[in-house]
Amino acid sequence: MSWKILLVAGVFEVAWAIGLEYSDGLSKFWPSVATVVALVVSMVLLANAIETLPVGTAYAVWTGIGAVGTATLGIVLFDEPAELVRVAFIGVIVVGIVGLHVSSGGH
Repeated sequence: MSWKILLVAGVFEVAWAIGLEYSDGLSKFWPSVATVVALVVSMVLLANAIETLPVGTAYAVWTGIGAVGTATLGIVLFDEPAELVRVAFIGVIVVGIVGLHVSSGGH
């Protein structure tokens, strides 16, 4: 169950990171509120997952999910570059996340 919680925490990390763009530096009220709520939810879920997962593994997976999701949405939503090398390195992060999950006996 901790891995599922960690996955959801990573999704909320993506939400708050993308929210920073929509909030225009936290200057727009409702996008800022949504960003802060997503940040808090992400942190609470990460803290919950760390109760049973090793902190280093959980943190690395959490930031990896955030990095992959944010970079991917940056390409889709904000027309950020999608060069092959950039996408390949995003793939390397995915391999790292999967590797940490598999090597730690995650379900």
